[in-house]
Parts: sequence; structure tokens; C-alpha cells
Amino acid sequence: MGDVFKALADPTRRTILDELQDRDGQTLFELCSRLVMRHGLSSSRQAVSQHLGVLEDAGLVSRRREGRYTFLHLDTTPLRAIAERWPTDPRKGPP
Repeated sequence: MGDVFKALADPTRRTILDELQDRDGQTLFELCSRLVMRHGLSSSRQAVSQHLGVLEDAGLVSRRREGRYTFLHLDTTPLRAIAERWPTDPRKGPP
């Protein structure tokens, strides 16, 4: 679970996850283009690949190869595991 928190600690990685939530199944090229156009993040493809590696190690991103293309997919299973570990009681409200 520590890998998930490490992955979520970086704002660029959170932005990558937001982009995959918005449009799942992107290639690295598409993702880099959207990061520049929508968020002004001009990270190199190599830097984005490194961020994706951290997200993949945490189980938040998976890759699917199809021909010469690799598609990136968001996997929220680790986030659900966190929510299940520390459930909130809706009757209590915020502290």
C-alpha cells in the first residue's frame, strides 16, 4: 500500500491519473500531448514514462499491447482497497 501513497504524492502523477480517468486507453504519445495541451505540463516522454512506471508499480496503471501500440489503462483497485481499509461512517459526518 505504500507504493500507492508514493505514487499519489506527486502532482504530475495525479494529473496523469486524472487524464486516464477522463480518457482511458491512451498511448504514451496521446497522454503526453494531452498533458501539454490541457495542463501545460511539458515533461519529456521519458519523464512521463518514469511516472507511469511508478504508477504501474503501485498497481494504478496497466499496459495493454496491441500490435505496435501500447495502451495505458487506469486501475482503481488499489484505491478501493484503501477506502475499504479505512471506511467512513456516513452518519458521523466530517470531523
